Amino acid sequence: MKKGRYNALDTLRGLLLVNMSAYHALYDVVFIKGVPISWYTGPLGYIWQQGICWGFIFLSGFCFRFSRHPLRHGLTVLGAGILVSLVTTLAMPSERILYGVLFLLGMAGLIQCGVWWLWNKLKLPPYPAWLGLAIFISLFFLTRGVPYGYLGFEGIRLLELPSWLYQSQWLAPAGLPGPGFWSSDYFPLIPWLFLYLSGYFLWRLVGHNPRIMEKLKPGFRPLAFLGRHSLLIYLAHQPVLMLVFMLV
Repeated sequence: MKKGRYNALDTLRGLLLVNMSAYHALYDVVFIKGVPISWYTGPLGYIWQQGICWGFIFLSGFCFRFSRHPLRHGLTVLGAGILVSLVTTLAMPSERILYGVLFLLGMAGLIQCGVWWLWNKLKLPPYPAWLGLAIFISLFFLTRGVPYGYLGFEGIRLLELPSWLYQSQWLAPAGLPGPGFWSSDYFPLIPWLFLYLSGYFLWRLVGHNPRIMEKLKPGFRPLAFLGRHSLLIYLAHQPVLMLVFMLV
């Protein structure tokens, strides 16, 4: 891996962080302060929220090989996700986060490390990047509705799944939540791991092309700075927002 940062990727991550902070600020206004904002709770707000989530997860998969210590990075992000679950459950039980986006990104990174190690250990031939991208993006769209009981995408129900799959709370991390399960930020492995892997295979497709990667080096410094410290900002932004609202 060639050394040096690809500032365009940091800039994109910083832009997603700004959008995420703005979205969560409005979330506090609407759901905690009780101020009605019709467009926020409608389709436009949902598309905004999904665009932020999709961007973070896909970009994280794309950047997997840029980490010098991917195993340590995966454990750090997973630990941060567990910390968020503990803090929200104890401090804000009505807004608790179980298996949120940090949990997903940490688990996805660890799974990718394991598969990568096993693949190299067994000396298996390289998997075609274009085929991996096609398979995993298709799986993401096909399984988008699995946490809600069906195969399909955004309400397009191709196949109803049997109810017995959704009887155990232990399967909630996989995307099969049991009765009564809820989380204010829920990103199970199915379908979101497939979006993460789609990002990884896009890197496999273009990451060895020096012309393409050279174009990713310029960036917008303020946003790139935010992007380089994304985990810290993610952990700090909601407490800061709550403090601001309390002061106001």
